[in-house]
Amino acid sequence: DLVKSHLMYAVREEVEVLKEQIKELVERNSLLERENALLKSLSNNDQLSQLPAQQANPGSTSQQQAMIAQPPQPTQPPQQPNVSSA
Repeated sequence: DLVKSHLMYAVREEVEVLKEQIKELVERNSLLERENALLKSLSNNDQLSQLPAQQANPGSTSQQQAMIAQPPQPTQPPQQPNVSSA
């Protein structure tokens, strides 16, 4: 009985931790989706048409993505701090 109650307590504690992590991930996902929508709205069609070609050639993507991401940065909303509890 003691072992069972200890295990149940440990499981409940772990469930609470996982619920908190899920909540944080949902918030982060929402933030990234908003940021993605903002970047799409600020980029032009030429930049968007380059994305599939970049995905096929991973060696050059980081430099090209940096060039695409730089112009809209001043207009981005401030990012929320990433708080994680492990």
